[in-house]
Amino acid sequence: MPNLIRRAAATLLAAALLTATATAATAAPSSGFDDWSCKPSAAHPRPIVLLHGLGGNGPGNYSYLGPYLKAKGYCAFTLTYGLATPSIPVGGTVSIAQSSEEIEAFVQRVRQTTGAAKVDIVGHSEGAFQSIYGPKVRGYADQVGTVVALAPPTHGTTFGGLVSVGDYLGLRPLVDQVLREYGCRACDELIVGGSAVDKLTTGPIAQPGVSYTVIASRFDALVTPHETSFIRESGVTNKFVQDVCPLDPVGHVGLAFDPTVAQLVANALDPAHALQLVCGFGPPL
Repeated sequence: MPNLIRRAAATLLAAALLTATATAATAAPSSGFDDWSCKPSAAHPRPIVLLHGLGGNGPGNYSYLGPYLKAKGYCAFTLTYGLATPSIPVGGTVSIAQSSEEIEAFVQRVRQTTGAAKVDIVGHSEGAFQSIYGPKVRGYADQVGTVVALAPPTHGTTFGGLVSVGDYLGLRPLVDQVLREYGCRACDELIVGGSAVDKLTTGPIAQPGVSYTVIASRFDALVTPHETSFIRESGVTNKFVQDVCPLDPVGHVGLAFDPTVAQLVANALDPAHALQLVCGFGPPL
């Protein structure tokens, strides 16, 4: 009888080990880019929402930063918001308010799917503006931990041609088609004195409980003057890429494809484990 008991115990133990192994093999990953099975790890408990620039789209705008953040151990997700027509992958041209509603719904989807109480947001160009606009104007700041904004036209820009993000992604013919057929409401709203800019800058911009980092380039030819990106309020970190890497020629569009900026983004998302910066070079566009 003792031998039977021992054999039965061994069988149960083997079954338990096989079950545990199968469970581990099918467990959700703790890092990924646009992988909806991704579950945030204890090291990086907040998933990241990545917001593209005007005239671009999520997968193209974040073809560099998305995989970079995945390799850092994050769950990162992007969308293409503000499509004038679903058949053309040129985003952000509709009104800021309409796009911000889509973005808020996406934030909720990411939170619900991953089980996270809060997200972090990284935005570029118009997406950077939306990363600041949404928590304040739409009122979901309590669901956001950190915002990293790359060249946002926070106070408006004197140059309305922000659609060059689409140019860099090889979408110029489609961008031209969208602008010709549907116009660009967002362009008018993001210039100095634009309605969305006025709404954002009336009263404090930074919201309690959210950590903000704004990163700009002194060689930006689209958001000008360059300092208009910055939020001059308590608790906000503002920096030019060239303040830390003077020889980096990166321009407006190139911020999303620059290894220097990628490191700055990662350090802003996890300042407790910030790494020493190694200067690189981004596209001078």
